[in-house]
Amino acid sequence: MGKTMERDGKCLYVQMFGSFSMFWDGKLINASAKSSESQFMYLMQMLLHNREEGVSRDNLEQVLFGDRDIDDIHHALRSVIYNTKRKLKTAGLPEGKYIVQKKGIYYWSASIPVTEDAEEFQKLCRKADEETESGKKLQLYLEACHRYTGDFLANQAATLWIAQETKKYRGMFYNCVEKAVALLREGGDFREMKELGVYAAQIHPLSDWETVTMEALISMGQYEEARKLYDDTVELYFREQGLRPSDRLMKLFNELGSRMNHQYDTLDNIQKSLEEEAEDIEGGYVCAYPVFLGIYRMMVRMMERGGQSVYLMLCRIVDSKGNSMKEGTMLDELSTRLGDAIRVSVRHSDVISKYGRGQYLVLLVNTTRENCSIIQKRINWNFLVGRQRTGVRYYVSSVICSPDKGKKPLGKEMK
Repeated sequence: MGKTMERDGKCLYVQMFGSFSMFWDGKLINASAKSSESQFMYLMQMLLHNREEGVSRDNLEQVLFGDRDIDDIHHALRSVIYNTKRKLKTAGLPEGKYIVQKKGIYYWSASIPVTEDAEEFQKLCRKADEETESGKKLQLYLEACHRYTGDFLANQAATLWIAQETKKYRGMFYNCVEKAVALLREGGDFREMKELGVYAAQIHPLSDWETVTMEALISMGQYEEARKLYDDTVELYFREQGLRPSDRLMKLFNELGSRMNHQYDTLDNIQKSLEEEAEDIEGGYVCAYPVFLGIYRMMVRMMERGGQSVYLMLCRIVDSKGNSMKEGTMLDELSTRLGDAIRVSVRHSDVISKYGRGQYLVLLVNTTRENCSIIQKRINWNFLVGRQRTGVRYYVSSVICSPDKGKKPLGKEMK
């Protein structure tokens, strides 16, 4: 349950966010994996969440029995309701009907009070929207954010009515976070803003909430922590979804560079700090995508003065049929191997950046298109092992060409 949900007193406390659970008099009312227990759980979820409007008999029968071939489905529903009432009485609830029917609509009995986390969350959101005093408004939004502890009935998202509620509550949560962040930014409370960003990212990973945390860290001058967060986030998004950083995250990364202040120092010391630390560095220069982007744009400017031939190469892992690999446990291991193969196959002055799961960009400096074919063969030599059926497809474009020219595969993918 959410941190602010109390379970004392004679009230049925219901958790809908995350996993489903019910508490009466401080005791958990469990439902096992048995079919009859699942029907008890589904019935309670629908009735408790729709206490005001109730649930029609047709809807209950559809959720409880689906397309099962039952001779008398109305009798089956009455049996589930009867067993549910008996279970609730055994759990310690006071004598009562619990479930009442009016004109084909089933309701939870008003004689048994209910506190539901989803309902409390919605009330807090509404109250925060209506509040006019900024301090109280912020506290209400923060309380609402922390009341939301995960997607609505997260383990049952395939059920239509649950999927609809999931979308609704997730949208409300996103709205609360965004409005709370705006108020925290306005008030300069970046410590609370950082904590909210971390919480939101934990609740909904891969939803770009890391940008909230990174903005707060930059505003507090915690640059090294912000840089580490950026690196970790980029790696996470590449690993889980094969995505490059969002425009918002890249903008914050660029701002991080402009906000970092250094002490006055001699040019010799500054130059020494700029040098790579590792000795006997092998292969090309591997960097994060924003760094690669900056280098690429600098090379484009240098091309205006002529004298260099630069090519951009995209290396993409393909399966035995030549189709791009986009998922699967094997892809991560292949992607790491491809990165190592590229690094040792290109020259010291070439630049490499991971562009997603199974994809790498390579900036080849002072080379020719013929040499690009040679580099491709070297990468294949270092990447392919034994009778490996996966391979690499290559695309090469001259940096000084227009975007619509020069993009064609070099060689064939290896199988």
